[in-house]
Amino acid sequence: MKVAGLFAGIGGLESGLAAAGHESLMLCEIWAPARAVLSARFPDVPIETDVVDLKALPTETEVVVGGFPCQDLSQAGMTAGIAGKRSGLVGHVFRLLDQRPVPWVVLENVSFMLHLDKGRGLRTLIEAFEERGYRWAYRVVNSLAFLPQRRERVLFVATTTDVDPAAVLFSSDAAAHDPDTTLSTHAHGFYWTEGIRGLGWAPDAIPTLKNGSTVGIASPPAIMLPSGEVVTPDIRDAERLQGFEAGWTEPATTVGRASLRWSLVGNAVTVPVAKWLGEQLANPGSYDAHRDRDLASDGRWPKAARFDGDRRRGVEIGKFPVWRERPALVEFLRFDGKPLSERATRGFLSRTDRSTLRFLPDFLERLRRHLDYMEGGGGLFAPSYELSAVAAE
Repeated sequence: MKVAGLFAGIGGLESGLAAAGHESLMLCEIWAPARAVLSARFPDVPIETDVVDLKALPTETEVVVGGFPCQDLSQAGMTAGIAGKRSGLVGHVFRLLDQRPVPWVVLENVSFMLHLDKGRGLRTLIEAFEERGYRWAYRVVNSLAFLPQRRERVLFVATTTDVDPAAVLFSSDAAAHDPDTTLSTHAHGFYWTEGIRGLGWAPDAIPTLKNGSTVGIASPPAIMLPSGEVVTPDIRDAERLQGFEAGWTEPATTVGRASLRWSLVGNAVTVPVAKWLGEQLANPGSYDAHRDRDLASDGRWPKAARFDGDRRRGVEIGKFPVWRERPALVEFLRFDGKPLSERATRGFLSRTDRSTLRFLPDFLERLRRHLDYMEGGGGLFAPSYELSAVAAE
């Protein structure tokens, strides 16, 4: 299909759709560092600056896609809801659809939007689509199905065609894989900025890459390697953990500081997730109506749901549409990480002292050894902070 990409970021959705055979007609992105990446990676595609100023979609558009700004919907943000100043920009999608109807729409956002303000943001979206004659389906999909990153996002598909959007999103379901790991055999990702409540722990994977800040304060996760080394990953591995080629965001450094690359990667749509969706759009499967469930009477939204043109229904299905085999995290990483700083390590350990969280055996002890090493007074533990030859190949 012919794609118009709104809120394109660094082109995660569009790259995945292109890998599935779809073609971008236009991209729209307001942030200059992201536009620099788009210009370099999609040199033949026109790029518009601001969706607010966009007069109309290209005439040939068959699907509008957008990972619309999630700051107001994010659990970590101001939780202003769908009408927030930035997330309210999704209203321009409907303005453009009213001017030039398009048969397919694909939106992506954080999974917390299902719960925020009792789901008001999602309710606003679906009512707007239903008023315009669209059937819709949505599903929470975890990037861990494809790559060693635990990242849950809502994929929302709406259409005015005869194709059932449920056949796009719900035709496959795979069992979750819980790896049998130990600290001495596998890498474990965690967020050093936490430690009191949600640890953000991920065995043989990293927790969700965060976007840091738009002024360039990076917020990479930490990774405890089997050797005992505790590092933050190189930005090139962060790109790869989102399914991009290493160095994908480097063009952003022509218009901003290098640390902004973390924000670009953290905001992006995981490429193989978008590719899977693109393949489903091109070749929908079938939907088993036995998965239908009644929606909760209190208005809460489930992890998956659909509207068939007559009735809204919940859908009983998991977060893994497939499960793709991948190397262990320690083997996936290609570039030397940076040792987690003394300050970051000490802060995390201080928070864990005040928490009731439970950790893997020896996890905190390894962190204390890492802190000793960073302070220069340990002597018992002197990691090289270089990936093994096998992992670096």
